[in-house]
Amino acid sequence: MTTNDILHETYSALTANKIRTGLTMLGIIIGISSVIAMVSIGNGAQNSISSSIQSIGSNLVIVTPGAQRSFGGGPNQARGSANSLTVTDGQAIQTQVSNVGAIAFDVTSREQVVAGGNNANISTIGTTPSYTTVRNVQVSDGSFFTDEDVASSSKVAVIGPTAVTDLFPDGSEPVGQQIRINGGMYTVIGVTVSKGGSGFSNADETVYVPYTTAQHYLSGNQYLSEIDVSASSADATTQVQTDITTLLLAQHSITDPTKADFSTLNQSDIIATASSVTGTFTILLAAVAGISLLVGGIGIMNMMLTTVTERTREIGLRKAIGAKKSDINTQFLIESIMLTFTGGVIGVALGWAISFIVSKLGIIQTTVTLSSILLAFGVSAVIGVVFGYYPARRASNLNPIDALRYE
Repeated sequence: MTTNDILHETYSALTANKIRTGLTMLGIIIGISSVIAMVSIGNGAQNSISSSIQSIGSNLVIVTPGAQRSFGGGPNQARGSANSLTVTDGQAIQTQVSNVGAIAFDVTSREQVVAGGNNANISTIGTTPSYTTVRNVQVSDGSFFTDEDVASSSKVAVIGPTAVTDLFPDGSEPVGQQIRINGGMYTVIGVTVSKGGSGFSNADETVYVPYTTAQHYLSGNQYLSEIDVSASSADATTQVQTDITTLLLAQHSITDPTKADFSTLNQSDIIATASSVTGTFTILLAAVAGISLLVGGIGIMNMMLTTVTERTREIGLRKAIGAKKSDINTQFLIESIMLTFTGGVIGVALGWAISFIVSKLGIIQTTVTLSSILLAFGVSAVIGVVFGYYPARRASNLNPIDALRYE
């Protein structure tokens, strides 16, 4: 048989019962589109998380107080809740650790913030002017506070855009107005550019004040909640983290590193961990979606076996007039592959459409990759061969005399 003959016979066989052919392909279409959509959603989630983590700062090393583990069966102290970091520690890091680009001291808490008749429970961060560099914070209106404000413990505040909406719902200009934090009056001197949630907190729903002001009027002590260090380059981040750990162990007179009363967190490690988690999640989604491909393959085998039974006399006639075993085998195998290929094309288009709709609705920014498309086509081709082989082999092995006698 020529190629044209095979293609013509394949088209005739598949269009003879269009409804059955369409329903058989439906399993492949659903499976392929599910794999494409799920992988794109997983990739989008991974990119979103990585971007969010990157947005919290550049080459960041975060130092927080609190024991890393408990000893003697005692309970762990929550990371960041203990009192073990001081300004002296931060100054030592700034002067004694090499490759430090910028450093910021943080005193964090949640406070009830009041503006006129409006109030909200908002995250409050007492910090330094260098926080804008370390944490990639920009001011859209007004200005950030200065070193002089820190030195004098000025009651000034910079607020995020979400906090502006909560405290000034009438749309009035917040800069220059007074807000009350923990009973004290603060002057709003700036509004930050929107960054959105970072996975750890929402930078838009934050009030920033000088860290000395936070220590005097909010926390009531001289301890820091966090020290943020920006390494001079991405390659230096790990070394900076190691040097900070060594320095603070010496500062706190701790000889056993396992008993450290502080923790260090490398931004690159956070991204790697998050990417690993979302990667596993993506594989899980693809595996679940792949089950429908298996079901679709079984459907194709079922249809082809039914077709072999229905066309028994036709097969016998073909063999009687000289059709070879390989011709019959090729014919039915091509029909199976054509089913999966057509379903695969439609499935890829549908999966791409689903991913596009998900992005347009703002649920998550999906990412359709070439590898997922090639994987979908590859899987559909394998399904066509694997699940079409047995029916094709069964058809080619029919005895022509028995086939012609078949009713």
